[in-house]
Amino acid sequence: MGSTQHTSQSLDDFCSDQLDEMARHGLSRRLRVVEGPQGARLNMSEGARENFASNDYLGLAAHPLIKQRAQETLKSYGLGSGSSPLISGHLQPMAGLQRALAKWKNTPAALVFTSGYASAMGSLPALFGPRDILILDKLSHACLVDAARMSRATLRVFAHNHMEQLAQRLAWAREVMANRSVADRGHIGVVVEAVYSMDGDVAPLEELIELKERYQAWLMVDEAHAIGAFGQHGSGLLSELGLQDKVEIQMGTLGKALGASGGYIAGSRALIDFLVHRARSFVFSTAPSPVVCGAAQAAIELLQTAEGSLLCQRLHANIRCLRQAIPDSWRVHAGQGNRIGWLYPGSWETPIFPWLCGSAASAVSLSEQLAEQGFLIPAIRYPTVGRNSARLRLSISALHEPETIQALVEYLITNQPSLTQ
Repeated sequence: MGSTQHTSQSLDDFCSDQLDEMARHGLSRRLRVVEGPQGARLNMSEGARENFASNDYLGLAAHPLIKQRAQETLKSYGLGSGSSPLISGHLQPMAGLQRALAKWKNTPAALVFTSGYASAMGSLPALFGPRDILILDKLSHACLVDAARMSRATLRVFAHNHMEQLAQRLAWAREVMANRSVADRGHIGVVVEAVYSMDGDVAPLEELIELKERYQAWLMVDEAHAIGAFGQHGSGLLSELGLQDKVEIQMGTLGKALGASGGYIAGSRALIDFLVHRARSFVFSTAPSPVVCGAAQAAIELLQTAEGSLLCQRLHANIRCLRQAIPDSWRVHAGQGNRIGWLYPGSWETPIFPWLCGSAASAVSLSEQLAEQGFLIPAIRYPTVGRNSARLRLSISALHEPETIQALVEYLITNQPSLTQ
């Protein structure tokens, strides 16, 4: 019998086919060039845009004091850190930032990573392994999901903010551990976000802490989108609720409200010392740039001044401006199906406003219409959110003008076809 010869597809043909498939489903994306610094208004290659897409919630990315500290650090330490922190890369700006973070977060210690993604990828696989069980909120960020998978722990998911289902998962996990020999028993971890990046709502942290203590689990809270919006000196939702000492692992980012880049883990001295030895994204990565570390520390210091307090107040004033401009009839509550409008997060004033559109095509179309009106709000589509859950994510900054916010809302409401599409 003659053999059938298989001709392998070339890499370029494979990529082209995949891109064509994405385009057919309205999932194509492109990189936009921004010609200038971050701010409430961006100069882009296609023209100026009112920026409702950035996570620079307090407008610190181009703040004069932050830039000045970056320039001073550059002059003293150069741009690169040279190597892993464990070799020769643990420069004074990085050490100073870690001390400032620990004090700001009210924890004994903190550890800085090159990104929020690296913070998750370093910490979860170091702390959990094949004998352990990790339970994640369904809407946990991709970095948390990827890190949990990398840990090789047994994974379970609970419906978003569904505490009864989480309790069931925890009871099951505790029973699994009880039925094992002592030598084979592992740990149970719960992973959530303080403010969810795509729905804009908050985790019920008091209930989460009660459950994790009842079932003897460790809790990890990612405060990436809570920083700047809540807590003493903008230090997060755990600070707002006085719960910093109730959570084993606090995670966050330096690249959103703090206006720099990088991420961190904050917690006990023992936790941080352990991660220094075992977090692979820390051990085997070149340390963060001293310039970035200096800028991030300057941002933390700025938030503890009168100007920092004023920026936090302005952020909340703009959040209230947008909330009040949207009529109640355009509020969409969780579980209301395919309605169009603002996915209402409840009473918490978070800076994230998801405007539900349904299909990816509808989200792209509305985003393009808004761009023509001078607003930058990219369409958020699968796989960032679930299928048929496409949306525009409006991000509010302390630098936005109320008139601009009101003009945006007026256009959104006027140009939506119906509440039930």
